[in-house]
Amino acid sequence: MNKRWQLLLGIILSTQLAFAQGEQQGKKDWLVTPVKDKATVLVTANGKDITLSNGLVKRSFRISPNVACFDYQNLSNGQQLLRAVKPEAIVGLNGKEYNVGGLYGQKENAYLLPAWLENFTAGSNDFQYYKHEITDITPRIKWKATYWAANKKQATGKHLTFFYKAGAGDVQGVTVKVHYAIYDGMPLITKWLTIENNTGKAIAVNRVVNETLALVEEESAVIGTPEQLKKPQGIYFETNFAFNNAMQYNVSDQTTHWKMDSAYTSQVNFNNTTPCLLEVYPAKVTDVILKAGEGFTSVGTNELLMDSYDRERRGLAVRKMYRMIAPWTTGNPIFMHLVSKNDEQVKEAIDQCAATGYEALILSFGSHVDMEDTSAANIARWKKNAAYAHSKGIMIGGYSLFSSRRISDKDDVISPETGKPGGAFFGNAPCFGSEWGLAYRDKIKYFIKSTGFDIWENDGPYPGDVCASTTHPGHKGLEDSQWRQMEIQKELYRWLNEQGVYINAPDWYFLDGTHKIGLGYKEVNFSLSRDQQKILNRQNIFDGTWEKTPSMGWGFVPLTRYQGGGPEAILEPLKDHLDDYKQLMFQYYGAGIQACYRGPRLYDSEATKKVVADMISWYKQYRDILNADVIHLRRADGRDWDGILHANSQLKEKGFLILYNPLKTSITRTITVPLYYTGLTATAKVKEQGKTIKTYPLNRGFEITMTVTLAPESYNWWVIE
Repeated sequence: MNKRWQLLLGIILSTQLAFAQGEQQGKKDWLVTPVKDKATVLVTANGKDITLSNGLVKRSFRISPNVACFDYQNLSNGQQLLRAVKPEAIVGLNGKEYNVGGLYGQKENAYLLPAWLENFTAGSNDFQYYKHEITDITPRIKWKATYWAANKKQATGKHLTFFYKAGAGDVQGVTVKVHYAIYDGMPLITKWLTIENNTGKAIAVNRVVNETLALVEEESAVIGTPEQLKKPQGIYFETNFAFNNAMQYNVSDQTTHWKMDSAYTSQVNFNNTTPCLLEVYPAKVTDVILKAGEGFTSVGTNELLMDSYDRERRGLAVRKMYRMIAPWTTGNPIFMHLVSKNDEQVKEAIDQCAATGYEALILSFGSHVDMEDTSAANIARWKKNAAYAHSKGIMIGGYSLFSSRRISDKDDVISPETGKPGGAFFGNAPCFGSEWGLAYRDKIKYFIKSTGFDIWENDGPYPGDVCASTTHPGHKGLEDSQWRQMEIQKELYRWLNEQGVYINAPDWYFLDGTHKIGLGYKEVNFSLSRDQQKILNRQNIFDGTWEKTPSMGWGFVPLTRYQGGGPEAILEPLKDHLDDYKQLMFQYYGAGIQACYRGPRLYDSEATKKVVADMISWYKQYRDILNADVIHLRRADGRDWDGILHANSQLKEKGFLILYNPLKTSITRTITVPLYYTGLTATAKVKEQGKTIKTYPLNRGFEITMTVTLAPESYNWWVIE
């Protein structure tokens, strides 16, 4: 066989192997191909065990003589997560802690043999299992989707509930229900508990640990503190109790606590300080009063199994989790941020939105809208503006400030250190449980309902400000202030969703109904020059899409002066800066991200109008793939090319590549483009600017190699099919 035929045969075999690998991996990989296996809850024939499974994750419980989880597996890679049994939950009631479920008798805590379960016993003082129920899961929020969204389907799956009653003590009549939701199509289980007070009297709910897991340690270090040692990486935890104004979850988390396990005496660590015991609870919630007949619902712990250390893959898993269990976060209407002084400017902006293809108008901070004014005249005014917007097919909304303001000594958050107002995240802030806070909630609801507004942009509440007041009607004191304030705002978010209202909020409230948060930015940067903003914005986009989908983050483009800066920082007059205006729009819309184009207008000339309309038309043409997840190629640094790739294996356009050249000279580069998450396995048809087609073979790593030339300070894009 000559070398030419050997080379040809090698190419054929390589292509066949890549195709076979892709087929095999695609069927197994839930991040590439939808998994067809449905979630199930099965009881063993002997009635001793119950197993949750969906082909990706399996979690099994022994239910006699009490309930304990003894098996937690990632079915994609066979990883066993558990090394020991623990209680199903721990609840503090009237100053005393009680285990909910759990079995005793395990002496070796480095591993667990199923045969040991036969000799385990129940604790007489623990809450005792007495029955269970299996139902279909119900939507977290009854979301009314009235705007464009990448996914309008609610997640499906099964819901398992274990019922427990008190074993002993003064809490007879308290029922604890531990809930598990397992979803179709992803390795995710959500756990939460509810407490029902049927004692006939008020009880105090203290700390509630809704999840505790003895996980296999990530590393075995002979010495080292829990802070120094790695936490288990085979499972990702996220709850709906997160806030820190960080615009990313890991810094906002308030509930995940990694602890040492004193029962695990055979661990390698000499001082038994390995962080391998997980407990989930909000640390500052310690005394919530339940009246007779009232109920309590804990935080919900979303447990997403991971099969890789790769940052991109882990981020994709989190993003897909959001797309499936919180589909409202995929909503992404095209909006403008208007700075207005009168109604005529609102009408003009609505007309400009309609003329260029925009879908929504938000009255920005500094505008003349006041959503706290519920007078008949104000309601009539904004009802008229909303009606005009709707007649043009435009959504309308407004900005409302909650935090960063002082109301009164009576209504502000009271510092536990000083006993006086102040000490909140931004100095002064009202308490949502104060008379003013409760009235604010009611005013927002009334304004939205009465005017027909479609969008609510809320500046606050900010990170769980605790309040030591004992006179606010919405909470008892310091110990329940954070919990009660969060309950008030979460109820408001859910109500707004049921009205079809889109919500921009400043913190990580996604799982309770908000839609968008900032990408992550520093406000003073928008006073820098346009050239600086271009690169900084691309960095923000790159950094802000590891755990967030494009629709979950917003950017910012100051059309007029914002917090300083000179003429080099702004785009007005727009007709004089069309290239910069177009590129800033391209960078955001190309990433699938809505930016707050803040100013008095979208265009100031026919030429400007055409640029804006053409950009929106282009975005809408490729909207589905541009809203797909971002694969991070190279972060902008101003020294060489940078770029991103969108990927969605379920679309006709499976990939969308965008590259930038920030240099003042032309560059030619050979770039490797990873296409695994596009689902392509053998060849890729690549269309430069959607037109010129070139076919590339994929290598064994599901990659293609492209040689591209980029003009000075330019950008280009390619559709991949």
